Amino acid sequence: MPVGTPSTHQLREMSVTRLRSLLLLFSLCASLGSAQQYTIKFATVAPEGSTWMNVMREYDAAVRKESNGRLGFRIYGANIQGDEKTVLRKIRVGQIQAGGFTGVGMGEIAPKVRILDSPFLARTYAEIDFLYETFDAEFQQAFEEGGYVLLGWAEVGFVHVFTNTLIQKPEDLRKMKIWTWEGDPVAEAAFGALGINPIPLSITDVLTSLQTGLVDAFYTSPLAAVALQWFTRVKYIVEAPLADASGAVLISKKYYDQLPNDLQEILLRNGKKYMTKLTHMSRDENKNALEVLKRHGLQMIKVKEQDLTEYIRAGARARRSLVGKLYSEEFLNRVERSLTEFKNNHRASK
Repeated sequence: MPVGTPSTHQLREMSVTRLRSLLLLFSLCASLGSAQQYTIKFATVAPEGSTWMNVMREYDAAVRKESNGRLGFRIYGANIQGDEKTVLRKIRVGQIQAGGFTGVGMGEIAPKVRILDSPFLARTYAEIDFLYETFDAEFQQAFEEGGYVLLGWAEVGFVHVFTNTLIQKPEDLRKMKIWTWEGDPVAEAAFGALGINPIPLSITDVLTSLQTGLVDAFYTSPLAAVALQWFTRVKYIVEAPLADASGAVLISKKYYDQLPNDLQEILLRNGKKYMTKLTHMSRDENKNALEVLKRHGLQMIKVKEQDLTEYIRAGARARRSLVGKLYSEEFLNRVERSLTEFKNNHRASK
């Protein structure tokens, strides 16, 4: 055998080595092919470090793990992508694909969903859960007709009025310079029914406006009041909640429909799981935040029974004023009737 000519054994070893190299190359190619094939750019106004952001990152981690890295979120928090209406515009042009929305954003997509934010409609978590469960399919259809898919409900929580003015009777409300989310028809209707002329502003302008005195009252959940530091500019909290603020994670239907079926299933199943977790955590944290606010010196304003009755009637007037604008009279009647039946059955079972 000439010098330098490989032996049969060497040739066999070289072939095995080449085969291993090819298998490794194919493996790498397959890995690259499956790595982050689909990226969902997601935006929310929630600040970094908040429960909202923490649970979204858990959701992202679960989706990445189950999809073997083929699908994942790129999360933009703290209003980086703008307020909810700005996020919706960016989704429409394809700059981002999903977002976390409160009622204001959801109402731009599916107006009838705003029934969930109605003042003095549902006043316990049991009533709230009943509404979500009973009308879930109808709300999902409304979202899809508006071009979005519901990944999960993410309730914000009971909303209270925070103020620098001591409110002893309903008439005192009219003295407040209360903020309302610019372009929110439900808040406008609610305050209008109470005889209040609110000051409409973007959510990003509230803290500055409290500091300058442009507004001296606002409405939000206790947890949000702490997270946004708005509570530092007021003295009182109205004990009776104004409403329960809805929330949801929505994805562009156009983008969702491009995903393979297995990834759609992973996204929906985990969305429901983690947004349910977020809702339960938010309820606990809102309760804790209320105690934190008390420790920081904010005083609770108790509402007299006769005044509460007046507020509930004003809430009913506000809902009626939105018929033909956000939802039909038939839908409102169904919601109110089903909730009344639930309350009656709930009382009877006690």
